Amino acid sequence: MSTATMSTMAKRRRKPNPDDVAPSPYTLRAALADGDALTKLSALVFGLGNFAHRQIIKGLILLAGEIAFIAFMISSGAHNLAMLPSLGDNEGGQQLVDGFWEYVQGDNSVVILLYGVCTVAICAVFLLWWAMAVRSAYKAECLARANGGKAPSFADDLRELKDGKVSNLLMALPTLGIAVFTVLPLIFMISMAFTNYDQNHVLLFDWTGLDAFKSVFSGSASGDVNAKLFFSVLGWTLVWAFFATFLNFFFGLFMAMVINRKTTHGKGFWRAVFSMSIAVPQFVSLLTMRTMLQPQGAINRMLINWGWIDQALPFFTDVTWARVTVIVINLWVGIPYTIMQVTGILQNIPAEQYEAAKIDGANWWQIFSKITMPYIFFVLTPYLITTFTGNVNNFNVIYLLSQGEPSQVGQSAGKTDLLITWLYKLTVDRGDYNLGAVIGIMTFIVLAAVALLTYRNSGSYKNEEAFR
Repeated sequence: MSTATMSTMAKRRRKPNPDDVAPSPYTLRAALADGDALTKLSALVFGLGNFAHRQIIKGLILLAGEIAFIAFMISSGAHNLAMLPSLGDNEGGQQLVDGFWEYVQGDNSVVILLYGVCTVAICAVFLLWWAMAVRSAYKAECLARANGGKAPSFADDLRELKDGKVSNLLMALPTLGIAVFTVLPLIFMISMAFTNYDQNHVLLFDWTGLDAFKSVFSGSASGDVNAKLFFSVLGWTLVWAFFATFLNFFFGLFMAMVINRKTTHGKGFWRAVFSMSIAVPQFVSLLTMRTMLQPQGAINRMLINWGWIDQALPFFTDVTWARVTVIVINLWVGIPYTIMQVTGILQNIPAEQYEAAKIDGANWWQIFSKITMPYIFFVLTPYLITTFTGNVNNFNVIYLLSQGEPSQVGQSAGKTDLLITWLYKLTVDRGDYNLGAVIGIMTFIVLAAVALLTYRNSGSYKNEEAFR
């Protein structure tokens, strides 16, 4: 038997993969190339092809979307797009109108930029709506031709949406939420990075290209925002996120395994204690610890009274002390969460794996390293990634404990500032929103790269079916 024949037989015997989905034949290119006249005219008048094949409700919905977009563009959309290149130039104030001095409100570049970005997003959605209208007309044409001139009704489409395309229906609302509350603000923030929106240009600002990026990444040490300071804050942010994530994980894992041992009494009590510590508002805990660790705080006073130290410990005045302090206090705050996570996983590891290992003569370390730890990593890899991401953006612990201190005179970031707290200081405290936007973009790039590379190389991604 020839190799080609064997290959053909193997392909025939291969079971179809349920995840293999055939591409839709009703593409936009096919509609514009092979559709009839009504289908092609649907690119100008939405729903026209649907009306021709008695899909009245669907045609009305598509046409209503087109009319709404045209009305929006006439009323305000075209003006928003026209103002976007200049971001406004009217300063307002007292102006002479018909021989009388009147106060005229000036342009606000922030509002113009916001409306412009939203209008661009609406135009992008309209392009998708246009493509959907053309494809819908072509689909109605093809199905009507195949079914003797009868296209599916609106009720048939709803039935298909609830059955065959229920995943699209369920994912529509979350996708819309991500687009509105995540993607749109991200685009707005990215746009700010290319302007001179700072403390000197509050109401009116202009497009300045890459000037803000040059300010952040310039080699000059004369300014309070430069490349040296940026990479210093970035380095500390990654160090902080690493220790804050993995020290919490390993100490929490150790505590959870101690509590989960058969010889440990009062398991419910210990788990309740750690659960109660989670219930205390983090805001209260951190501010309390900050007060206690001040030079005149309770801890320094107590150590001095006991004669253990001669002067106050520099918890937030020395660089090394401050960085170690925030990491240690974050352990106290974060370990209970890890205990709760790991406890649930330890109680769900298949018991037969432990029994088989003991029968084979494995010791406790072999069981831990070959069964327990790989299983925990398999389940918790997405959790560790999100925890690392959260620690990079852990505004609460740093700002409420140290507020970025200690800091040097003339620098906009302190020695314990993360990228997120530095961004806050640049925007809220100083009003340099363009520089803050650059920091936000770089934070996003770092987090996206770390998260994607880590997750795509993890067992949770490569083997989603089961742990092996």
